[in-house]
Order: sequence, then C-alpha cells, then structure tokens
Amino acid sequence: MKTIPTIDFSGMYSDSLADRKAVAAEVRRACLDTGFFYLTNTDISDSERHAILKAAAFFFALPEAEKLKVNKENSKAGRGYERMRGQRLEAGTKPDLKEGFVMGTHLPDDDYRVVAGWPQHGPNVWPEGMDDWRFILEHYHARMIELARRVMAAIALSLEVDESYFDSALVDSIATIRLLHYPPQSPTAGPDERGAGAHSDWGAITILLQDGVGGLQVRGGDDTWIEAPPLDGAFIVNLGDLIPRWTNGLYRSTIHRVINRSGRQRYSVPFFFDGRGDYVSEPIPSCLKEGEAPKFAPLSVNEHLAEMFRSTELH
Repeated sequence: MKTIPTIDFSGMYSDSLADRKAVAAEVRRACLDTGFFYLTNTDISDSERHAILKAAAFFFALPEAEKLKVNKENSKAGRGYERMRGQRLEAGTKPDLKEGFVMGTHLPDDDYRVVAGWPQHGPNVWPEGMDDWRFILEHYHARMIELARRVMAAIALSLEVDESYFDSALVDSIATIRLLHYPPQSPTAGPDERGAGAHSDWGAITILLQDGVGGLQVRGGDDTWIEAPPLDGAFIVNLGDLIPRWTNGLYRSTIHRVINRSGRQRYSVPFFFDGRGDYVSEPIPSCLKEGEAPKFAPLSVNEHLAEMFRSTELH
C-alpha cells in the first residue's frame, strides 16, 4: 500500500447490476490491499457535510462547564461529551489529545436491549437549548445509515454473494456518530503524543468525514505510515475488526492514527456501523476455501464491543 484508492460510488445508485458490480470490483481491490478507500459521488450533499462539521466546531467551542453537563461518563450507553484525553487507543502513549461527542440510535430506558445492558444501546443525551444543532446530528445520522447500508451491499457483491447478504446482520444495527476535535499538537510534543493512538476500528465499517486540516495516517504493509489527506467532497471508508471475522481473514481491518501537526484545530466526524448487537459472526461461505476451518471463534457484536471498550477507556 502506497496510496489510498479512490472509488467513484455513483454506480451503486444505478438500476443496473453490472454497474453495481463494477463498483464492487473496485471495493474488492481496495479491501484486499488497504482496507481503506476514498468514496466519491455519494448522495450526501456538500451542504450536509458542511453542516455537520460546523456543528462539531460549534459544540467544542462551548465552555467546558457546558459540555460537561452532557458528560458521557453519566450515560450507560456511552452517549454525550467525551472529555479531552478521556481515552487511550494505543498502549504506551499518552492519553489521546482529542475530545468528542457521541450520539446514536435513540432507545428508551425500558427497551429490552437497554435493560439487558447491551453496549452502545440507550438514550441520547443533548445539550439544552440546542434543538437546531440536535436536528443536524439526527439528520446526518439517518443519512449515514442509508449510505452505510449501500456500502455494505457493495462489500457483499465484492465477496460474490447477493448484495442483500448482510441485511440480517444490519437490522437494528449499532450506528454511532462521534464528533471529534483535535487541538494542534505542540511542536515540542514527544514521540508518545497522539491525537488518536494507533488502532483498528472495532465494528463493521467506518465512514469518516474530515475537515480540510488532515492528520490521518494509515499503516502500510511495511510498517510505514501513509498520509490520508482530506479529499474535497469525499468520505474515507475503512473496514473494522468484524469484517475479517465475516470474511475469514480475506479482508482486513487496518491500523491507523491521527497526529495533528498542522497548527490548526482539526474536526472530523466518523460514523461507525457495527451490526446488530446479538449478531454472531460466522464466515461467509464464499470466503472459505474447500476444507478450510474458520480462523475466528464465534463472537457476538455485543461481546466484541464490550471487550474493546474495556481495553481502551481510562478509569
């Protein structure tokens, strides 16, 4: 891997299966090579992208006391404000130099999944008096679910199964937005300073919107770091840790990190699409060679996410 490939996604909106399969062929090449790709010509407008980035900048400019009124630490579902340096994604480094705000699919406290304590299931929490801001996030969340389902259809086609293959795994999928703010790192920061430490994402796919600052780096096969700069009008899609389980290791999730040496404030909005909480991973038949055994033990999405949160949250 030397560069991140760019895929024109317009063919996935076509009524022609041949057009959709052409996109899927590009997705397959990217998933076998990088596990990362730029996605252009989606149906998400420039105004929608600009609105969510503006909403991120607005929230993080609030006084710390206001942000802490929706502190994520008070939410069993992990929703709300993530304090600066509240997470360490890479062992042996300082806590990540970032702050965030998390929202997802709203579920009331009496929903059976919330009662059972499923990770990332529960009610959202919102700052008071910011109804217009809340509408922007809820609108973007709904639009990202639509796009993520189409990306998963392309991944299914890339694996030579029907594009509806993942539909059962995606019913009531965990779908989470994080607004993120990365202050510029000091020019004298040590080698253990990260905006986000080196990690792979945990779920199925991530659809990332970046502002114009940059700082995302993807680890190549020779352990060098490849820059993934912002591309106007594009998202970056990367595979999470569940995809290797579903493909028996054919597709991989790739280590990445953020280091903001720009001298400017950086904002990004990742959307995580993780599958239904009780969905148990099993290899796709087309990914198993004759006589080949599964490489991963069966594991539910809930079990996997719970373990990952335990390993990265600071207490």
